[in-house]
Amino acid sequence: LVCNKAEGLNKTAASEFYELGLGDPTLISAEHNQGIPGLIEKTIPLLPEAVKVEKPELDGIAVAVLGRPNVGKSTLINRILGEERVMAVDLPGTTRDSIFIPFEREGQQYTLIDTAGIRRKRSVSEKVEIFSIIKAKDAINESHVVILVLDAHEGVTEQDATLLGLIADKGRALLIVINKWDGLDDYQKSEVKRKLDIKLSFVNYATVHFISALHGSGVGKLFSPIKKSYENAGGRFPTSLLNRILEQANNTHRPPPVAGKRMRLKFVNQSDIFPPTLIFHGNHVQNVPNSYERFLKNFFITALKLTNTPIKIQYKSGDNPFKDKKNILSARQIQKKKRLMKFVKKK
Repeated sequence: LVCNKAEGLNKTAASEFYELGLGDPTLISAEHNQGIPGLIEKTIPLLPEAVKVEKPELDGIAVAVLGRPNVGKSTLINRILGEERVMAVDLPGTTRDSIFIPFEREGQQYTLIDTAGIRRKRSVSEKVEIFSIIKAKDAINESHVVILVLDAHEGVTEQDATLLGLIADKGRALLIVINKWDGLDDYQKSEVKRKLDIKLSFVNYATVHFISALHGSGVGKLFSPIKKSYENAGGRFPTSLLNRILEQANNTHRPPPVAGKRMRLKFVNQSDIFPPTLIFHGNHVQNVPNSYERFLKNFFITALKLTNTPIKIQYKSGDNPFKDKKNILSARQIQKKKRLMKFVKKK
């Protein structure tokens, strides 16, 4: 039995609640946060043992759809799916778990991940805001590609910038979708594009798409860049190609001195995907200037023709780590070599 609005009420005055026959009443004031810790202590022992919920298996390309409330996320998802599968419920102070929606298009499997929107801090409690950010992070972690939906009438807000930072930190492939584009006149569209160029400069690898989720214009054109982004973010690139690009980068812009010593990048290899991660080996690579690292990222993104995906860069001191190491052939390679040798002997 919980009695709210009990601020200033003594136990004697609360004696009438015993007449309900529900045991000792717990007096609280939700508005003033009084008695809440005691209520939690009494409640926890009564809860059933937690059941571990396994995460669903995601089919094909996992696409997280992020955005603030009322930017049209649910409308976009329903338009993509061709039916009313997601209901927009963005009541103040509420949150919900992510929704995983598998579907197929032109033979390709997808899983859409729909999340609760991140709200303005002044409109919700700090706890709800933190919970929303945690859910957004989880969705980003689960995804291969992220679609960030913005409102054409509002541009890039503080909450949008927060989401962009989370996506960039994780290195996920990114499409930026400007919704409600049909509601602007030519001058407004020009102004929005100008401001987007400025505010989205730190995610310049992402393409911007202008749509109307309500009327469907531009929505069908999202699938090609989504698929291309997935392929690029999960791509494996030959080491020989990477080192040819490194040579071109060195010729275009020599590495700057670091602490008075000339930095030399001698070798590069790929170590991971989602995002593509490149390890540069060389001398004096401990404190690479941010400006030169940006040059390297942009140079490799352009040379590899990557779409909507960033690359991650790491550094290691030393020469080519594979130099003087004998290549160990696999069983399949050994059999292929034997067949080739027999063919040569016959000739």
